[in-house]
Amino acid sequence: MNLPEAPQAPDRNSARPRAGPGRWRTSLAILAGTVAVLIVIWAAGRIAERWALGDLRRAAQTTLGLQIGALHAEMQRQSALPLALAADPEIAALLAPDPAAGLAERVNDRLAELAAATGAAVIYVIGADGLTVAASNAREARSFIGQNYAFRPYFRRALAEGSGSQFALGTISGRPGLYLTRRLPEARGIVVVKIEFDAVEAVWRAGRETVFVTDPRGIVLVASNPDWRFRSLRPIAPDERARIRESLEFGEAPLAALPLHPVEDHQDLVRIGNGALPARPALLLASPIPGTDWQFHTLTPVGPAVDRERIQAQIIALLGAGLAGFGIVAVASRRARTRERLAEAAAQRVELEARVRERTRALSDANRQLRAEVEERRRSEAERERLGRELAQAGRLAALGQFAASMAHEINQPLAAIRSYADNTAILVRRGRVEDAAENVNAIGRLTERIAGLTRQLKGFARRASGRREPVLLADILGNSLELVEARARESGIVPAVEFPAPDLAVLGDGPRLEQVLVNLLQNALDAVGDAPAPRVTVTVADLGERISVAVADNGPGIPETSRAQIFDAFFTTKADGLGLGLAIARGIVEDCGGHLTVSAGEAGGSVFRMELARAAVPAVDERAETMT
Repeated sequence: MNLPEAPQAPDRNSARPRAGPGRWRTSLAILAGTVAVLIVIWAAGRIAERWALGDLRRAAQTTLGLQIGALHAEMQRQSALPLALAADPEIAALLAPDPAAGLAERVNDRLAELAAATGAAVIYVIGADGLTVAASNAREARSFIGQNYAFRPYFRRALAEGSGSQFALGTISGRPGLYLTRRLPEARGIVVVKIEFDAVEAVWRAGRETVFVTDPRGIVLVASNPDWRFRSLRPIAPDERARIRESLEFGEAPLAALPLHPVEDHQDLVRIGNGALPARPALLLASPIPGTDWQFHTLTPVGPAVDRERIQAQIIALLGAGLAGFGIVAVASRRARTRERLAEAAAQRVELEARVRERTRALSDANRQLRAEVEERRRSEAERERLGRELAQAGRLAALGQFAASMAHEINQPLAAIRSYADNTAILVRRGRVEDAAENVNAIGRLTERIAGLTRQLKGFARRASGRREPVLLADILGNSLELVEARARESGIVPAVEFPAPDLAVLGDGPRLEQVLVNLLQNALDAVGDAPAPRVTVTVADLGERISVAVADNGPGIPETSRAQIFDAFFTTKADGLGLGLAIARGIVEDCGGHLTVSAGEAGGSVFRMELARAAVPAVDERAETMT
């Protein structure tokens, strides 16, 4: 009787994989996968860095425009003071050969009151010989009375050209500031107003902003960091240094270079520091200040923001590549196990079960790791939402700053008219035409009320108040608007043509704000036809039944079709010196009044801006009087 043979245990040595080409292929695949993951992580970091720099650059451009508008408004506010003082009869009499007794004391007291009211650092009068004869600080220990300033360039320029300006260090006070000058009649002397920017620099420092202003030589004049004042963006030539020392322009300042080091391959990136290896990378942007030869510079730190975006992008890329690699490895391993199981069958069953248990443990660990990664992703999403809310709040604050910056743009219109009326009034008084001069003074009063209305509008913007809607006569709006641009049009030799079907048309809206819109459109039309061979500006009023249309047309070069969709966007402008705020504010005013503002190409060239408003009943006389008050 033959007994069955006992089954033999599988030979583990026969099941052990042998070294061969398979292991080399696996090693090469792992190496290639590692290299691919590293490349993906590097590329994701570079792309995120470029996107972050682009966002920072756009935000910095917006901040730069707002800062320039605020500084320019402050300088414009002080620039009219020397002109007004130069026409003062008491100042002219003080420089006469035989001034009256007590006149110098009265002039000194009045200059002191003006300096305190306008915020000027000091106001003083210099005779043709360079000696100071009156000053707002006459009663102070360090008075300018008797000081000779004939060496100052602003003195020589004012006597020669009628006006001048210079940023320099005070020889008596030792404080830097901008000197604005104006020549007196018959060249008897000049009036000087000094503006100091300590308050502006304090605001910059309080806002934790790194900004500074340079002159054409690259010398820093005003800066948020006081240590940077009178330092230079580029080397100063020896002869220029000697000239600066001779004129006492900046005292004994060494005019050393600023600690800014350009970053290679980046036009607007610098590193701030004084060591051998500077740190603190920042984005350096610059733009000219309108009406001056100065440049406004901003430094925006880029390190934290760019690093954060780059690290986030690299983490996401690593997670994606890891998940993809894990899937590829899992599929390849499964296929290898299947082939091995089919080839070895029962001989490898025990070893296969052990591997399955081991793989189960690995999958459990991977599952726990994935849950941890999902939780980390959830926290990242919550952080992103929080940052989004903060950015939205910053956007709302930037919008309020936009309205504040536009005030200088809007107030310049009535100020130009006031200056024209003032010049005409002086001429009429000298000719004895008192009644005509009185009419000009009344017009100046109306324009000051107009400026007061603009400031009330700014308060309304800050409170987010909606515009008033009440019946207003279109003839009053059109008449006041044409009066504001009359001086500008007369200087350009252009008489706007007006086509008005009926004088009793009324619209629903806010009268002063609609005047603001129409003045802005007329000013833009006059700018557009400045170089036209036969300039023409036309205002056409059309009765459309329930609505009334007011169109301002010109025969200028027109607006390209590609720019019309953006022409009403904030900070978009086709002018070299424009802020891009006028049309954006104009559209907002018209829409607040229930209308709409559009632009189209004219039939004979140029552009046509059309404002459509709801028609209203003609207001009663008492209602019109109340509206004017």
